[in-house]
Amino acid sequence: MTVDTYAPSTDAQTPDVAPRPIAATTPESPAPSPSGSSEPAKAPAKKAGKKTKTIELTLTVTGTADGEWRADLKRGTVFVARNLAVAAAAVSRAAKELHEDLATPIDEVIEEARSEQAAKVAALEAELEAARKALADLD
Repeated sequence: MTVDTYAPSTDAQTPDVAPRPIAATTPESPAPSPSGSSEPAKAPAKKAGKKTKTIELTLTVTGTADGEWRADLKRGTVFVARNLAVAAAAVSRAAKELHEDLATPIDEVIEEARSEQAAKVAALEAELEAARKALADLD
């Protein structure tokens, strides 16, 4: 760091000469550049590019334990689409396309819903079989 200081003379007989700066340097001062100047080299100026216009779209995908998925799309604060039915497989594919960190938890939720639905199907098949047997016994 370089500090330039000067003190004006209060002596009336001193000729009116512009004060001469006294340079004080500290250990943090940059080393003189090869050109002999002690000023640090300036970084090259960055070119001002076009500002990219951003568009805010918010996609909200919600799912239920039954495996039903719905989607809402907003542009800013205005809904573009609301409450659209979306297939679980499409949600899974979209998440995989976007990022693996999104796909893993979504696939876990879908797999849990799939297991619950499979259990329901098995219970209903057992109930149907019992009803068929009861119907056959009535004949």
